[in-house]
Amino acid sequence: SQITGDFTSKEVDDMVTILKAGKMPAPARIVEETVVGPTLGAESINSGFKSFVIALILVFVFMIFYYSKAGIIADIVLLLNTFFIIGVLASLGAVLTLPGIAGLVLVIGISVDANVLIYERIREELRAGKGLQLAVSDGFKHALSSILDSNITTILLGIILYAYGSGPVQGFATTLIIGILCSLFCAIFISRLVFESLLARKMDVSFSIPLTQNSFKNANFDFVKRRKFYYVFSSAIILTGAIFFFKHGGFTMGVDFKGGRSYYVRFENPVKAEAVGDALRNGFGGIRPEVKTFGTENNEVRITSSYMIDDTSRTVDQTVEQKLNAGLASLNNKSTIIQSQKVGGTISRDLRNNAVWTILFSCALMFLYILIRFKGWQYGLGATVALFHDVAVVLSCYAIFDGVVPFTLEINQDFIAAILTVMGYSMTDTVVVFDRIREYLNDKGKGALVPGEEKNRIINYALNTTLSRTMITSLITFFVLVAIFLFGGEVIRSFAFALLIGIIIGTYSSICIATPIVIDFDRKKKEIV
Repeated sequence: SQITGDFTSKEVDDMVTILKAGKMPAPARIVEETVVGPTLGAESINSGFKSFVIALILVFVFMIFYYSKAGIIADIVLLLNTFFIIGVLASLGAVLTLPGIAGLVLVIGISVDANVLIYERIREELRAGKGLQLAVSDGFKHALSSILDSNITTILLGIILYAYGSGPVQGFATTLIIGILCSLFCAIFISRLVFESLLARKMDVSFSIPLTQNSFKNANFDFVKRRKFYYVFSSAIILTGAIFFFKHGGFTMGVDFKGGRSYYVRFENPVKAEAVGDALRNGFGGIRPEVKTFGTENNEVRITSSYMIDDTSRTVDQTVEQKLNAGLASLNNKSTIIQSQKVGGTISRDLRNNAVWTILFSCALMFLYILIRFKGWQYGLGATVALFHDVAVVLSCYAIFDGVVPFTLEINQDFIAAILTVMGYSMTDTVVVFDRIREYLNDKGKGALVPGEEKNRIINYALNTTLSRTMITSLITFFVLVAIFLFGGEVIRSFAFALLIGIIIGTYSSICIATPIVIDFDRKKKEIV
């Protein structure tokens, strides 16, 4: 243990004297504790490794399919990036928790984004009639601004996660930050070196196959005109979520936000949640604990109770566990506690308050960054409204699907990590879109649109030119998250579910919410000047 602070020499001497005299009159007790059994730990490692390998294979195959030889280069760089991340984590002595493994898998999807941005710009330059060498050079140059802006916003969110999160959340944030920094280095420098080396040898590098060569080339969706429909659609989802919220009496809160004890129990044979709750009622002071079944075999349950959580005696934890074991034994179905968690009331309030302030602080930080970077409060407002929209829609989906899907949907620290990750992804998409809008407005469409045409038309043109990058990156990240959801294990399934919804909504909001907000609050500047 270590005592730190700003002390005078006399204060240090006094403290040393007190410590030498005996124990200090301030007894310590455990107010938060998580115990993971060896069986669940081994399963989590295997599940995490399986989802990592499957996600990697999916990304490799898709990149080669879509970008041909350039996709092979991206795969090699991605493999190097993975080794760099693991090497940095190992050198720091970082402990890789299950959310940390999820962060590593998610970084695979996010790190491809930089390559996609570069490749899409190179394809645009090639379509404009430029030679391969000049197209590659201009592609890297024009993509740099979007890459830096989008990754800086995600790093900022990762820093907030690390500062305000605890344990598993910090592990997730650490992996995310290191992964983004490594992917930036690999995409900007190593990829450039590989291309320059190949071009110096006069080798031909293709960026598409015949099937994908003209994909999204003639995209001409009128996003701007349909913006009122998007407002109504999003409002309908959020309103439906609010109805289910009141119908269910609120969200299902995890023990880290409401306090109490939680036990994950595995039975030898299938079991009903009602039978487990009835068996534990008498031992838990006549109050039936919350019991939910999870898993596909119906032999695993999560038991949550606030029984004796405010008792400060030294033997209270042992007493509660004895009553738990006695109640489980009465079911005549062999059981094993594979994970347990205890969070005191004071700690749960602190965690809950920190979670709220973390989200609010993240939104404020994103608003300031966009305001400074794009020199317009409308852009900052559009990005911030999109972030609140994403959080509201994910919460609405949790309220709507709670009790419908075969896994628990509870609001806990892992959910907050998922929400902040969604915010980071959404902000990445929004920044890329804003960056292209700014480019076309500054250059008056680079010849594609003549001066004097409405600003809305130029914005719509910019949205369509970013559509290929947005859809491809979202599709790759979606594949990665599906791998986590299906193969990452039961414990992390609700976490992956939040990310899956968030990625879809984040992609939608960057185009259909953030940009329309900018348009509607900037009506005084319709014409290009």
